[in-house]
Amino acid sequence: MELYSTNNPNTRVSFKEAVFNSMPQDKGLYMPVEIPRLDDKFITHLDQYSLPEIAFHVANHLLGDSIPADDLKAIIYDAINFYAPIVKLEDKVYVLELFHGPSLAFKDFGARFMSRVMSYFLEEGEKQLDVLVATSGDTGGAVALGFLGVPNTRVTILYPKGKVSDIQELQLTTNGQNIRALEIDGTFDDCQALVKQAFTDKELNEKFRLTSANSINIARLIPQTFYYFNAYAQLLRKGNDKAVFAVPSGNFGNIGAGLLAWKMGLPVEQFIAATNVNDTVPEYLKSGIYEPKPSVATLSNAMDVGNPSNWVRIADMFKGDIDQLKTLITGYSFDDEATLAAIKEVDAEDNYVVCPHTAIAWQALKDWQQQHSDSEATGIFLSTAHPCKFPDVFPDNIAEKIVVPEQVKDLEEKTKHSVILGKEFGEFKDYLLKHN
Repeated sequence: MELYSTNNPNTRVSFKEAVFNSMPQDKGLYMPVEIPRLDDKFITHLDQYSLPEIAFHVANHLLGDSIPADDLKAIIYDAINFYAPIVKLEDKVYVLELFHGPSLAFKDFGARFMSRVMSYFLEEGEKQLDVLVATSGDTGGAVALGFLGVPNTRVTILYPKGKVSDIQELQLTTNGQNIRALEIDGTFDDCQALVKQAFTDKELNEKFRLTSANSINIARLIPQTFYYFNAYAQLLRKGNDKAVFAVPSGNFGNIGAGLLAWKMGLPVEQFIAATNVNDTVPEYLKSGIYEPKPSVATLSNAMDVGNPSNWVRIADMFKGDIDQLKTLITGYSFDDEATLAAIKEVDAEDNYVVCPHTAIAWQALKDWQQQHSDSEATGIFLSTAHPCKFPDVFPDNIAEKIVVPEQVKDLEEKTKHSVILGKEFGEFKDYLLKHN
């Protein structure tokens, strides 16, 4: 597998180099030179395969000889060791539950795969790998658990002070060992900007072997394709072969992975990009003008992204064909009031509790279905995280229905350890240099 930079199509790097360097020096993002189309027979018989079998087949076709097949299979079967069921709520409406991994969020797919790939590529005696990750909530927890105890690695998590839930913060700050957490007095966009600047800082790159665990890393994006194929496989078992996916969207890695699956041959009728009031992409899809803006804090904090990094990958996949992009992707955005209303409606109609991000995807799907009542497609909306991670969001009558997993109860007994920093790059760089 070879990759190029979205800012320079003539670039060529190996998968290993893209994983470790994560972001080209020209500040683009890596994309595969070739996106192979999967065999039609495999697609039409997806229902005959398990999630790990699907994941291996997809990854093996995409990565080629970058990792020998037997080694890749071992990585996948270790990383993807939990299930991701689609659950029917009503006719033509299913939720894809992606919170059954260790950190209770969809990010477990990417973080666990990436950490094992990095560990596989790390050779004995090599310089320590420093993983920098900005998080708006769930990425940091998934990465922390994915890398915890991995030899010769150190993870530095940057998160916006006061803008993640209590449980999310505990997942970021109570690990110890090779994981450290920085509270940045700013927004997620500020955290992401610090990480991106670090990758292009000459002094830091000479001193450290830096890489990213954000969705800017191609090793995060690839495993997220697995659950789209697996959701479609489950749909086939129910006698349906037409799917619409509604995706909670913040940094646009999640829906980017869905589009990568589509490029590989997954038949999808429509992608619905569901955002909160940080609606840069839905506005672009309406106006044709892409205008990033400062992020705004909402109840769906993991989606509080005003300048989504992965949009350049999505634009790159369509090679300037804006009409095709706008035909395949529809955007919806909702404020906190609409989010709460959706949470209450799903509970009342389906006796099902959704986190605020998942609620936005549900509402977007319902709105799309109302506007396309003649569509024969079945709607699948993606969950983001277990609702227990957002206890302050829910009214008491809904909160009492949430079953809190044991690992969350264990977290609450642990002590938080973090360092508070401002949002200036000089302060962050100084911290890294002094805490080698």
